[in-house]
Amino acid sequence: MNGSPRAERAQAASCTPLRAAPSAFLFPALLLLLLPPAFSHGDPPRNASPNVPAVPAPSLSDSLIDAATGRPDLQRLLDHLDDLYRANSSFARMTLTVKKPRRTRAMTLKAWSKGEDKALILVEQPARDAGTATLKVGKNLWNYLPRIARTIRIPPSMMLSSWMGSDFTNDDLVRESSLLDDFEGTLVGQSDSPPGWLVNLKAKPDTVGLWDRIEYVISADGTLPIQARYYDRREELARVMDFSHVREFDGRRIPTRLLLTPVDKDGHETVMVYEDVRFNLDVPESLFSLSQLERKR
Repeated sequence: MNGSPRAERAQAASCTPLRAAPSAFLFPALLLLLLPPAFSHGDPPRNASPNVPAVPAPSLSDSLIDAATGRPDLQRLLDHLDDLYRANSSFARMTLTVKKPRRTRAMTLKAWSKGEDKALILVEQPARDAGTATLKVGKNLWNYLPRIARTIRIPPSMMLSSWMGSDFTNDDLVRESSLLDDFEGTLVGQSDSPPGWLVNLKAKPDTVGLWDRIEYVISADGTLPIQARYYDRREELARVMDFSHVREFDGRRIPTRLLLTPVDKDGHETVMVYEDVRFNLDVPESLFSLSQLERKR
């Protein structure tokens, strides 16, 4: 195996500086996301296997509101938000639109996931990028570029970089952080604009990342994010994320449109829309391999 052409290509790619391959876009998976499981490269079946214990959908009742205080239980709220898009496995179809003053670019994507450490993402459109794919296994991330038939390994140090020229970072897409584990939360009170509950999340001292703190506005019942405001290490507002267009998929009501607006870039915005989401699928481990990543599609 060590002497195989594929292994040699992968090893060589892991040593290649990214700036030497400007056509490579860092393609991890998305903000709250649900990445790869799978079966060949067609659509996964809608029904989960009875042998796969499903992660239950987060409760959507008013149980996150403490009856005695009339306020959300903060720890349960953050745990709920962390799990909102998570499952044992999942599949999603998405569109990503990157808007800049002189250009708008749109892509359609498929994404599969299994657990929290395996993911595969595939670009379907536009045609020039079709077949481009990203594999995440643990802390390892690889991009496959079909136009040059090359696999490139992305180092963890690139997780905080811009993804695909969009306003998302790689960390947003791969979702390495946890609200409960990486931030200290405070329930500030009610928010007027937009209306809901305001939660302040302060990064713990040992948390590595771009953000010093995040302000979340949560729906009145504590179950859905409405807006997130990200403050950088200088404590300046850097970007705003708006969550909207709530739909139900597999028994879960989730925001399906994510609008990310950088504060310091006029005319820039990135929109991620979930067209279809399926949770707790029967997903073979074999999908998450370099041979599957490089498979002709």
